[in-house]
Amino acid sequence: MTISMYQASVPRITNMLNNLGAILDKAQAHVDAKKLDAAALTNARLFPDMLAMNRQVHIATDTAKGVVARLAGVEIPAYEDNEVSFADLRARVDKTVAFVQSFSPEQIDGTEDKAIVTKRGDKETHYTGMQFLLGHAMPNVYFHVTTAYNILRHNGVEIGKRDYLGQP
Repeated sequence: MTISMYQASVPRITNMLNNLGAILDKAQAHVDAKKLDAAALTNARLFPDMLAMNRQVHIATDTAKGVVARLAGVEIPAYEDNEVSFADLRARVDKTVAFVQSFSPEQIDGTEDKAIVTKRGDKETHYTGMQFLLGHAMPNVYFHVTTAYNILRHNGVEIGKRDYLGQP
């Protein structure tokens, strides 16, 4: 049995982002129950030189929408990166899930050898579709979801492995 580019991307990204959304909901419930300032969690970091929790969500969703758009050959929607509350972050996750799920297998499958070029500043990186998906984009989605999870868990939000894994 083989796995297609679609199966390796859209369902996996959807699962991880839905899990992230549920984790954000638990974080909001934690803030409400403890009467905390939500900004203390959304701006929290694991270490001073790391990005804040809200930026982890921004990057996870940017990477998720970027990978499927690049593979399908469509324009990547631009988000303003101005979400700061848990409700705003959850809405961003939901918007990204809807975008990712809007793609059909026919748009993604067969892109294993597609030329993908990413630009960061003046640096270009060249990938094949599969290399980009499996070696760059998916690890980045997992990294930033994991980091958001770890920041929240470190700050007392009662979440665990089942919240991270969800129902794959």
